[in-house]
Amino acid sequence: MINKVAVLGAGQMGSGIAHVLAQQKYNVVLFDIADIQLQNALSGIGKNLERQAKKGLLDSGDIPSIVGRIRTTMTMEDLADCDLAIEAVSEKESLKLDIFKKLDKIVKPEAILASNTSSIPITRIAAVTKRPDKVIGLHFMNPVPVMKLVEVIRGLATSEKTFEAIGSLVETLGKEMAVSADYPGFIVNRILIPMINEAAFALFEGVASAEDIDKGMKLGTNQPMGPLTLADYIGLDTCLAIMEVLYDGFKDSKYRPCPLLVKMVEAGRLGKKTGQGFYNYE
Repeated sequence: MINKVAVLGAGQMGSGIAHVLAQQKYNVVLFDIADIQLQNALSGIGKNLERQAKKGLLDSGDIPSIVGRIRTTMTMEDLADCDLAIEAVSEKESLKLDIFKKLDKIVKPEAILASNTSSIPITRIAAVTKRPDKVIGLHFMNPVPVMKLVEVIRGLATSEKTFEAIGSLVETLGKEMAVSADYPGFIVNRILIPMINEAAFALFEGVASAEDIDKGMKLGTNQPMGPLTLADYIGLDTCLAIMEVLYDGFKDSKYRPCPLLVKMVEAGRLGKKTGQGFYNYE
């Protein structure tokens, strides 16, 4: 049974995962290498809970107990007795593999190790551990407290017991599960990120302005925001990283990253988080 959950990475995704777990009465240990990131995560979770309370989605009197179920740490050894560890760091394969090697040695043998990766094969991640049967993909959508979907990805060695335990967790969080085979990009990002990449190509080739590309997709296909705006919110570096995983994984030219996307990442124009991407936020 899963009672105590470790979340590694206190960024937007990690803090969102910690939020929904604590709200459903799981005890959470939130790990990050930067104390300021942990402080910002707790502050952000508190503000998001207050917004939920104002909308009538929870009782404001429950907020202190929800936040109180989240303990922060900068020491990975503090995760040793967790029943489940969810890695939610940057979409860099080398970083994730290094974390899983360390986690495998620290966390109790019966614990499940999950990755929130949006594109990197779970089988590859599991292979660096001595418990590949207990490694699984658990890809939450952003923003986690709002989005209903969780992609669950079974690696080649993921056991039925692990899969069933994660399925039960997803259900208790009030989320819907979509199960994907272990191919680069899984379901959502295999479809979504190439669409964003194609929108970047349309801008790069002068087909239309960023505003008109987004207007066309919003009003013409009933999407809540255009692909270039969405890319800015996701982070252009993350979009590029996923395209590179797809291109490397399938060896198919249709997944070639747009040169404009590459250039913008090289220039540090990563979207909303840096103040400039396809649009200016400064």
